[in-house]
Amino acid sequence: MNGEHKITSSHRERAALIYLRQSSMAQVREHTESTRSQYALADTAAALGWPRCDIEVIDTDLGISGKWGVAREGFTELVTRVCSGEVGAIFGIEITRLARSNADVARLAEFARITGTLLIDPDGVYDPADVNDRVLLGFKGTMGEMELHVMAQRLHANKRAAAERGELRTPLPVGLVHDDAGDIVIDPDAGVQAAIRDVFAAFTACGSAYGVVAAFAGRRFPLRAYGGAWAGQLRWGTLTHARVIGILKNPCYAGAYVHGRYSSRRTVEPDGTVRTALVERPRTQWPVLIKDHHEGYITWADYLANEAKLAANRTNAGARPPREGSALCQGIIACGSCGKPMRTNYHTDQRPSYECSSRADRLTTPTCRSVAAATVDDAVAAVLLDALTPEQVALALAAADEVAGRHQRVSRAAELAVERARYDADRAERAFCACEPENRLVARSLEARWEARLAALAEAEQALEAARDSLTPLPGRAELEKLAADLPGLWHAPATSSKDRKRLLRTLIADVTMLPEPDQAKVRIGIRWHTGATDELSVARAIHPGTAKRSPSPAVEMIRRLGPVTPAAELAERLNAAGLTTGHGHPFDVKAVQWIRHAYHIPAPAPYAPGEISTAEAARRLGCSTSVIYHWIHTGQLTARRSSGDRLCIPWNDRVSARCQELVTQSARLGRTARPRTLPAPPSPAADGEVSVTEAAYQLGCSIHVIYYWLDTGKLAARRGPGGRLCIPWNDQIQAGCRARIEQSGHLNPAARKAKPRRRH
Repeated sequence: MNGEHKITSSHRERAALIYLRQSSMAQVREHTESTRSQYALADTAAALGWPRCDIEVIDTDLGISGKWGVAREGFTELVTRVCSGEVGAIFGIEITRLARSNADVARLAEFARITGTLLIDPDGVYDPADVNDRVLLGFKGTMGEMELHVMAQRLHANKRAAAERGELRTPLPVGLVHDDAGDIVIDPDAGVQAAIRDVFAAFTACGSAYGVVAAFAGRRFPLRAYGGAWAGQLRWGTLTHARVIGILKNPCYAGAYVHGRYSSRRTVEPDGTVRTALVERPRTQWPVLIKDHHEGYITWADYLANEAKLAANRTNAGARPPREGSALCQGIIACGSCGKPMRTNYHTDQRPSYECSSRADRLTTPTCRSVAAATVDDAVAAVLLDALTPEQVALALAAADEVAGRHQRVSRAAELAVERARYDADRAERAFCACEPENRLVARSLEARWEARLAALAEAEQALEAARDSLTPLPGRAELEKLAADLPGLWHAPATSSKDRKRLLRTLIADVTMLPEPDQAKVRIGIRWHTGATDELSVARAIHPGTAKRSPSPAVEMIRRLGPVTPAAELAERLNAAGLTTGHGHPFDVKAVQWIRHAYHIPAPAPYAPGEISTAEAARRLGCSTSVIYHWIHTGQLTARRSSGDRLCIPWNDRVSARCQELVTQSARLGRTARPRTLPAPPSPAADGEVSVTEAAYQLGCSIHVIYYWLDTGKLAARRGPGGRLCIPWNDQIQAGCRARIEQSGHLNPAARKAKPRRRH
């Protein structure tokens, strides 16, 4: 072997690594001789003096490509062990083909030079520390890379030529197969055909890929396996959103033959990792496109229409497709004050409203508004239906023809520019081809001119594509005539969903704008039609249900005027006599009047006549509980009447008081004490003109907690006596003030509470 003298004992004392690599599993299965030759390198290492125990084979990269950026576990292990200095030599079937990238081979050679590792293949022994060996390895690597490039270029050229004739066989999507003659035909399996046709039919009906997935819920979908253990077999599984997108965007289903639809693109991560990904090219950049190449499931026009629908569904690109929900103008309504789109908000009662999106950023203007969706939707729908009279339909069709002609004129100018640029490029190409190759002085100039013409052609094609994309897609004339035939009946049909109404609306109306309106009770709406015409209308805002059911103002004014001196029953009679009703349209009664009193804080007349007291006051005077008073009233031992507010009014005088005191004395339960059990026994005064907290509570007939509350809030003054006891200055004026405070308290005096009538529904 050439260079065997370069192997020293220091190399043999270290390990010899045999690195095996083949680019694909097909090569491993079919090119067995190459695999056998690589394993035989272990015998070569043994013949060169390495012990069998020091010879290791690294074959984990069999079936893995050696191109740049592909993770190879075996190659990584090889580099790691070389860097550790434990490797004396690396054996390979061809050292320069350890990797398809010269960068990987050069890096390995540099590490081998530093650690004194030899590189050995059947051609000889290479010492990376020797400059001549390094030059030879570099030259062989460059030649090998150039050889791969030429081979790949020839293969791609042959594939391109076959593809331009439509003869290059590539894996077909499910639903299409190759016949015995190699032609593309529809799959003869009726189940597969039905599944594919149902996908396109469902998308035509719902206009959404997710809608197609929902239509196939619980249904199996076919998949043709290519490669692996199931190669060529038909599998059935769940239809996913990605599968639907792949079917709708595949031109093969439209009978077109396409080559070069995807291109490979490499990117470098910040950590140096190289990523390879497939990127879909725009349709204008497809190298080969042959329409009507074979029978398809849909036409080319249907394919373009489906592509436009998918693009219109992409909300991340600014599109606003029709969604579910009752809001008719969802996605096409904007705020005319700040210019931002209006969001659709569905409240808890399913009443949608349009709200300016600038509210979330706190950038609203004084005229930005939120409005109930029904207010705008009803007005826009009415304008749409009114506009579709026979005369208006004829005008709309004529306007549609005019707009279509205008679009065609805009596109025609760009098309002529492309045609002129293509002619210039073809002419420059012919001039370059006519030049003699040896005349490089002229050829270089003609080549530069040709490249400039090709660049101008590319710019013209991009300008044409931009001009077409900038034009708003217009509905067809047949579609307009079909919709105008019976649009009102179709609009109000129960079977018409909200999503269908939105589609009908967007067929004629481009967008809706909420124009600034200072009047809070009105809404100004601007409508822009697809024809370019605009309309403006002003409608009244919808009244909130609570406001609409509010009691009429005349009734409230009458209760406000007569309420303080007129009982509720009499007020109800007067309101009914005046022909007034409640907000629900019902006649007034006592409870309705009481509710208006409560809502508008209208006082009621005093419930007690002179000489009458409440049950709470009677219990306080007798030193018993109110339940005792209620018991006497229910058993007829005490007389009382019901006031207009349904309160008990007890006639009170000395005779009634004496009779009640006698009943208390005669009671075995009540006679044991002359005051409630909750009141403590009166203690002796703390000092002249002072009382304790307990004494004050006893004299006022309340709880000691009330006295402490008044002391904490400063309504009563006190001082600390011996032992830390509170001593309250007390006289007739302070006592009268405390009693007045008790009379005014709704908690301490039930007579001071305001009755809260129940709300009428």
